[in-house]
Amino acid sequence: MLINELRARQSNVEVVGEITSIGEVREFEKFGRRGRVATATLKDTSGEIKLSLWNEQIDQVKKGDKVKISKGYVSEWQGELQLTAGKFGTLEIIEKGNAPEESEESKPEQPEEESEEMAEEEESKIEEEEI
Repeated sequence: MLINELRARQSNVEVVGEITSIGEVREFEKFGRRGRVATATLKDTSGEIKLSLWNEQIDQVKKGDKVKISKGYVSEWQGELQLTAGKFGTLEIIEKGNAPEESEESKPEQPEEESEEMAEEEESKIEEEEI
């Protein structure tokens, strides 16, 4: 499936693309559990989409890696589509990239309030879909 074919609230999607950027890692706490989330950009020949990376996924991927998302879920945040592997999907690295790592200074900063709110809403949507 190509990125430009994805639609909000679509589940069980399979997409292959390259990680072109990874944003700042944000920490959150929900239902007494701590977690981490970062927003990456995934690109293929048809376009690009925001990709939510959760917990250990953040440490697995680097800019330039080619990844495959299986059984993913597409949500929408502030009018923009976002893809996640969620609880039941998988993120697989198909090919390691050789792009240099971004320094913390070169990463775009997001306001803390919005980032935490966005992470909580993303997780809530995922949990609702999985129940």
